[in-house]
Amino acid sequence: MNPYDRYVLPYLIDLACGIGPIQKERAKLVPRALGRVLEIGIGTGRNLPFYDRERLSALYGLDPAAQMHRLARKRAAEAGIGIELLDLPAERIPSDDASFDTVVTTFTLCTIPDAVAALREMRRALRPQGQLLFCEHGLAPDAGVRRWQNGLTPVWKPLAGGCHLNRDIPALLAAGGFEITELQADYLPGPRPMTYVYRGVAVPET
Repeated sequence: MNPYDRYVLPYLIDLACGIGPIQKERAKLVPRALGRVLEIGIGTGRNLPFYDRERLSALYGLDPAAQMHRLARKRAAEAGIGIELLDLPAERIPSDDASFDTVVTTFTLCTIPDAVAALREMRRALRPQGQLLFCEHGLAPDAGVRRWQNGLTPVWKPLAGGCHLNRDIPALLAAGGFEITELQADYLPGPRPMTYVYRGVAVPET
């Protein structure tokens, strides 16, 4: 891992993912997590203040970027939440089938190399009546914005930890074996190629 990815990028991502509009999206979604919970791409733990401790029986955080775990542990302690951190990719969730009641993914699918494989792993790890809570930026509905997203992504990816600006989140969820039961999508304040956000709930297809 180069020095930029190890020492600089985690703090840039933490700053970018902590701006007000993104925090408001987290606040709408994360408190709905319940039971045994797995957060994919926990990063520096930006979601941790928003979990409802009374609804959790256990919380696990998965992220291959172990250099971010120090901040995540600090935020877990500040939130009074016990957590087990796992430095593994989402394509290899270390659990038995049907192990979790809730999987949470926020601003994460953009960076996973094989997002469909990761979503299939999330589906495997979820109980049949479980829920996937997601909030992800992705492909915009406007043709002009999409052109910018497609053009910028090859330049943006190496600067932003592999982030794709142009992933079709509903299509990825369907390919991963999920059915969306709730969905809201709109632009957040900021540059439109980076700020079209999908937020909702999906369940394993039967």
